[in-house]
Amino acid sequence: MKNLFLQVGLVILEPMRFLFAFMLSFAALAAPRPNVVLVMADDQGWGQMGYYNHPVLKTPHLDAMARAGLRFDRFYAGGPVCSPTRATVLTGRTHDRTGVFDHGYALRSQEKTLAQAMKKAGYGTGHFGKWHLNGLRGPGVPILKNDTHGPKRFGFDVWVSVTNFFERDPLMSRGGKFEDFKGDSSEIVVDEALKFITAKVKEKQPFFTVLWYGTPHSPWVAAEVDKKPFTKLSAKAQEHYGELVAMDRSIGTLRRGLRKLGVEQNTLLWFTSDNGGLPGFDPDTTGGLRGYKSSMYEGGLRVPAIIEWPKVITKPRITKYPAGAVDIFPTIAQAAGLSASSMLQPQDGVSLKPLFSNEIGPRKKPLPFRSRDRLVIIDNEYKLISLPNKRGVKLELYNLEKDTAEATNLFEKEPRIAQRLKKKAEAINASIEASVAGKDYPEGKVGPQPPRIFWNTVDAYKPFFPEWSKRPEYGAWLKRRLK
Repeated sequence: MKNLFLQVGLVILEPMRFLFAFMLSFAALAAPRPNVVLVMADDQGWGQMGYYNHPVLKTPHLDAMARAGLRFDRFYAGGPVCSPTRATVLTGRTHDRTGVFDHGYALRSQEKTLAQAMKKAGYGTGHFGKWHLNGLRGPGVPILKNDTHGPKRFGFDVWVSVTNFFERDPLMSRGGKFEDFKGDSSEIVVDEALKFITAKVKEKQPFFTVLWYGTPHSPWVAAEVDKKPFTKLSAKAQEHYGELVAMDRSIGTLRRGLRKLGVEQNTLLWFTSDNGGLPGFDPDTTGGLRGYKSSMYEGGLRVPAIIEWPKVITKPRITKYPAGAVDIFPTIAQAAGLSASSMLQPQDGVSLKPLFSNEIGPRKKPLPFRSRDRLVIIDNEYKLISLPNKRGVKLELYNLEKDTAEATNLFEKEPRIAQRLKKKAEAINASIEASVAGKDYPEGKVGPQPPRIFWNTVDAYKPFFPEWSKRPEYGAWLKRRLK
């Protein structure tokens, strides 16, 4: 009889369980989706934040964002230089998979991007600032309207963008129409982004906004007022740090703009940098980490990162969880309810959304990096580096928890850990090789791609050369290229 009552109970309970699950799913669908704003500096080092007690640089607005959100002390770029990280942000894949092997390579048109997924999900999509995913090298110029690998091709409805790095008073492209701007480049892209966001708020459409600064990439040109705190530094350092002052101020403008529009509570605002800091500056840019931009050591890969989302991140804190640019797409996919099919497989990142509430223990998937025949995997506290040399490869192992400066190679001293990570690295490398060959695409091969070239060889830009040769950002460069 007891078993009979149990069976009857289960029969009654099962439909109730189904109904409860349906109600939860319906509630999740009915909940307002978050707006998303991704902000990325260009060449800002891990140590160049006020909250790390930088000896000369103050970043009050980034500090305020960090106090209000989730600050990452171990966040990694997608690669050690700029274009690769941009490809990783948009795809969730380590950059060699996407065909962006180095700076200036075009993102393969067969990749699935975050912007495309957000657009399909009903978001307004906008890109503002540096693009550098269309195969063009050289100082940033306005992107052509018919560029086959510009922002529009990869899911952005609105864009005010340039091909590469840009400075004060930039010449940019508004959806293909060239336009002169006056002022600091960081403040310009924030102003343009806020115009876009304002329009989306009025239309009651959620927005996905990408701001990719040109700061503090060379050449450095700062306003006189922003250089004043740095008079004891070298001339180039004054310009460099002055640019960062303006960039930080633009973060304040962005956060105030979101508050003024009444959307800050349900806006996921994510700030980071595209690679490690630059060499040749005093004070140093990487906070004592080994190496700089282009390096596979921490100084080339570890970057500042903050996520602010008041509605969800209700208890601000600092995390040492190892995370990176590969995690951006999967995190936003979970936050915005994107379908799994929106991401091309294999994905190299994980969703960080569970981390927004509590620490989640060790990372279960290693962070992979491959650049210029160098391979790195970071597995929680351990980091394995494979570097090419005359005898094949040199393998290095570091415990980042005990040895942030990567001073002691443990490869021979910790053979079990070394061999475990070596096997993981070999498997990841084999997977990347398959991606490079195009095996991830439905066609099973790589389609036509634009070449990696300098823009002075593009016929569509040649009519502008006489005018551009008079501009400070292009004049000397064009003169050298056209000889």
